[in-house]
Amino acid sequence: MATSLEISKSLLSPPGDTMQEHIDFIGMSQAELAERMGRPKEKINDIIKAREPITTATAFQLEKVLGIPASFWLNSEKSYRQELYELQQQEKFEKKKDWLAAFPVNEMKKHGWLPDTNKKHVLVDSLLKFFCVASTDEWERIYMAEEVSVAFRVSLAYTQSPHAISAWLRMGEIQSKEIALAAFNKKEFKDALTEIKELAFSLPDNFVKQLQNICAKCGVAVVFTPNLPKAPISGATRWFHNKPIIQLSGRFKTNDHFWFTFFHEAAHIILHGKKDIFLENVEGTKIDQEKEDEANAFAAKILIEDKDWKKIVSNLPLMPMEIISYAQKLRVAPGIIVGRLQYENSVSNAFGNELKVKINLFN
Repeated sequence: MATSLEISKSLLSPPGDTMQEHIDFIGMSQAELAERMGRPKEKINDIIKAREPITTATAFQLEKVLGIPASFWLNSEKSYRQELYELQQQEKFEKKKDWLAAFPVNEMKKHGWLPDTNKKHVLVDSLLKFFCVASTDEWERIYMAEEVSVAFRVSLAYTQSPHAISAWLRMGEIQSKEIALAAFNKKEFKDALTEIKELAFSLPDNFVKQLQNICAKCGVAVVFTPNLPKAPISGATRWFHNKPIIQLSGRFKTNDHFWFTFFHEAAHIILHGKKDIFLENVEGTKIDQEKEDEANAFAAKILIEDKDWKKIVSNLPLMPMEIISYAQKLRVAPGIIVGRLQYENSVSNAFGNELKVKINLFN
C-alpha cells in the first residue's frame, strides 16, 4: 500500500508534462522540437521526463520555439523542484525517528522551542533549524565528535544526555542574540561585580532584569534557561560569536546557589580564555580542575572577603541571629553565609536553611 508521501510524489507534475501536452496539441514531435531548439533528442526527452532541469537558456529557447514565455518555464521548474525537494526531505526526516526521540521534545514544545505538533518530519526540520545545522550529520559532528568543532569546542558524547544538554546550551545562544550588548570590557565587568554584589544583598523584585542590564552594558550576555529532563546543568560560560555568555538555570532555587553560580561563571570570563567552555554539573565532559578552583575562590572572595570569612568561622558555632548580624555588616545575604558554611561542612545541611531566600526564575 502506497504511503501518503509516495502518493504526493506521484501527483507532482513536472513542467515537462506541460511541454509534452503542448507539442502533442500542436502536432510537433520531440524530434522536431529538439531540431528546432538545436538540442539532442535525448536531452529533450530527459527534460520532459524531469531527469534534467529546465535552465535559463532552455527556457528562452522554448519561448522562441513554442511561444510560451521563458518566465512560465522557469517558475514551473522552480516550483516543481522545490516541491520535490520538500517531499524528499520529508521522506528523509521520517527516517530520523531515533534521533528525534533522544531529545526532550515534549518539554521543548512546552517551552515554545519547538512547534506543538506530532508530525515527526516537521519536528526534525524544526530541530535542525533550532540548531542552525543542515542535517543530523552536522549536529553529530558539532556536538558529539571527538575532534574539536569550530562551532562547539567540547564533545558531549560521554555525558548522560547530550541531546538535552545541547538543546539547553543552544537555547542560551538564541536568547543571547536578543540582548543588546555593548562591546565587551573586562575592567568594566570586573568593576560592575561590586554593584552586582549589592544587588544580591538587596534582591529587589526585578533583580533578574537589573542583572542582565548591568552585564549587558559591560558586553556580557546573561541568560536564564529552564532545565530540561536529564540535563541538570546549573550554569555555563562560553564565548559565542565573539560575545561572552553566562547561562543560568536557577536549578537549586535558593539565593546562595544562584549568586555563587553567577560569580563563578563571571570568574571564568574574567580569568580564563575565549576558547574555553565551562559547563557546571555536567559529568562526562573534560574539566579543568585548576580553572574551576580559581573560579570558586574568585566567587567566594567577591561575596565575602577572606578576612571577614575567617572572623565568621572563628566564632562558630553561631546562632541564626548572629549570622544575620554579620550579614548586615558585610552587606551579604544571610543565606549566602549559611550556604558557604554548609558547603565547607562547618555546619549541618539542616542548619540555617530558613535564612535562605527562594529564587524561581521561571514563575
